[in-house]
Amino acid sequence: MYYDFFGFREAPFSIAPDPRYLYLSGRHKEALAHLMYGVQGQGGFIVITGEVGTGKTTVCRCFIENAPEHVDIALVLNPRLSARELLSSICDELGIDHSPDASIKLLVDAINQDLLKAHAEGRHKVLVIDEAQNLSADVLEQLRLLTNLETAEKKLLQIVLLGQPELQRLLALPELRQLNQRVTARYHLDALERAELPEYLHYRLSVAGLRGEVFTRGGIRQLYRASGGIPRLINLIADRALLGAYAEGERRVGKAQIRQAAREVLGGAGPGRIGGHGLLVAASVVLAVLATGWLAMEQSPGLPGVASLVPPALSPAGEATVEPTGESTPEPPAPQALPDLELARHTLDRAAAFQQLFQVWGREFDAAAGGLACDHAREVGLSCLEQRGSRRSLEFLDRPVILTLEMPRGEPRYAVLRSLKGERAVLATQSGPREVSFEQLERHWFGNFLLLWRPPEYVDSDNLYTDSTEQELWLGARMMQLAEKLAGTDTEIARIKALPVDQQVQWYQQQSGLTVDGIPGARTLIRINNDLAADVPTLQGEG
Repeated sequence: MYYDFFGFREAPFSIAPDPRYLYLSGRHKEALAHLMYGVQGQGGFIVITGEVGTGKTTVCRCFIENAPEHVDIALVLNPRLSARELLSSICDELGIDHSPDASIKLLVDAINQDLLKAHAEGRHKVLVIDEAQNLSADVLEQLRLLTNLETAEKKLLQIVLLGQPELQRLLALPELRQLNQRVTARYHLDALERAELPEYLHYRLSVAGLRGEVFTRGGIRQLYRASGGIPRLINLIADRALLGAYAEGERRVGKAQIRQAAREVLGGAGPGRIGGHGLLVAASVVLAVLATGWLAMEQSPGLPGVASLVPPALSPAGEATVEPTGESTPEPPAPQALPDLELARHTLDRAAAFQQLFQVWGREFDAAAGGLACDHAREVGLSCLEQRGSRRSLEFLDRPVILTLEMPRGEPRYAVLRSLKGERAVLATQSGPREVSFEQLERHWFGNFLLLWRPPEYVDSDNLYTDSTEQELWLGARMMQLAEKLAGTDTEIARIKALPVDQQVQWYQQQSGLTVDGIPGARTLIRINNDLAADVPTLQGEG
């Protein structure tokens, strides 16, 4: 209606999730980066949460449009389904033939076969579920079981859960603990900051075809007060304000039009209450987690977003109040119940963790002297490998590791896992070895770890393979040993020994559950040392 009046090609403030109109604020870029990380083939779960209208679905659409060619995406928009109905929907999205009345077992088998086929073809499957806070605990558990199919290096299905903050509380339920531990990345999408609003408006107006400015400075300030920086509310109020300005014959949108539009969009709530103590601005109030409890920060719509926190509840009078119920941020755990203070005493900062890990290898590392730990590792004949995975990944590589832990204060801490047998985990600390349960560690570990390993002799101090002849000789000798150990029959041993070295490596990778590419990378070399019982520190052979 007002397009020609202002010179737009189309509506600049539609609330449809059109990726062209996605303004990538710092938080939106981080959320999109978390999603793009998921298509690298690690598998497991990624969780993106945010208040209503903060742009989760639009970020998802942008992710889908920019996913690599080898990625197949299944999108489920209505998750209010039973486990069987959801599995049937997943089959539909992935193009898997199935009977309408197929049982859960048949549907799961069909999905697993499809995942194996895709993996063999070098493709990666990603399941995206929007409004995931509506999933029941039983259905979420069924989704977790879908991620059980895996190779030694990765799970074959990546699941992305998009939802409102209630999703984090749902995942924190005791019965979903195993699923929560499989979340490889999580991000909470906050509202825009006040300083970002002018650029947001300019971006959307320019996409719609306008090269000038429409909103006055006062109008922009009023729009932020009315919307609290929530993109959907910004769009609704701005669209209504443009219509009001058109009706008045005004080509600039100021405070008066924004104030009237806010009344209409928000059901008659006055802008003073909305901008002062109303529910919308409460979305920009954040809680900081302290070791001694919760601290309510001073309410201000200009506060920067804090990704892992959610707004406090409001009292009947409209004032923000602290709720000690655990309904704020599910990650990290509520600080009023701190069962892990003993564990916290055994954690280290990053420099101290490296010092302990080097000591495990009989090396010294002085963080105070400057220099990077991984540079120092190369100088002493070692190399760093930083990964994200599960307990199975730790056991597969079988090296002492630095685990990145998310502790109650929200600050990352580090634990040097020296030994792991069953539930018995031994940490290397500055005061000596300390035993904790691995279950206790898992409550704070979300998959990030770093280990040291010893490269072969043909790898120089810069981790470059400078001598191909030396590499072939080293690998050939090890493949001979591995053939005798793993091939089984004399005929098979002779066949393997007669293969070129790259094919021998492929055979070994297939035997060991590694990615079969013929490239002797870090994981392959570590497994070779494990199978040949190299004299190096191991995770499962100590203690």
